[in-house]
Amino acid sequence: MIQSFEGKTPVIGEGTYVHPSADVFGHVVIGRGCWIGPGARIRGDYGRIEIGDFSSVEDNCVIHARPGEHTRIGAWVTLGHGAIVHNAVVEDWAVLGMGCIVSDWAQVGVWAVVAEGAVVRQRQQIPTHRIAVGTPARLLEKLVDEAYKADWTRFKGIYVDLARRYPEGLR
Repeated sequence: MIQSFEGKTPVIGEGTYVHPSADVFGHVVIGRGCWIGPGARIRGDYGRIEIGDFSSVEDNCVIHARPGEHTRIGAWVTLGHGAIVHNAVVEDWAVLGMGCIVSDWAQVGVWAVVAEGAVVRQRQQIPTHRIAVGTPARLLEKLVDEAYKADWTRFKGIYVDLARRYPEGLR
């Protein structure tokens, strides 16, 4: 469901697919070519949500912001199934694993990875090209390398393609 809330209407970019069971309402801006999966909840009811071009918000993700504040998700970001992002910034090309949590005022850098089930605490910074695991999230020594980027670029393209195919494929 895409719905206005208190005079704020979501803006959905060209070629973006929002599954019928997803909820997008209020002050939300979603870029071009994005995939918003089944059960996703993007609540711009009292905060602002911005999602960049070609990002995927997989099944049952929750995105929200505090009153008068914002959550910003960059371009080509992957939010794995059941991820939660609350009042945080996730930079371009980042990967958030299934079931992870990125909490208030945290920042996830460009091409950073938050592993499945990890919890990024309030105000925690995950630097560019770093991998964070665990609860609470801690940084691994290993950096995101070119092979990893190549694999994930291909995976990200799958969701861009799904956004294109789903409107016709569900008929």
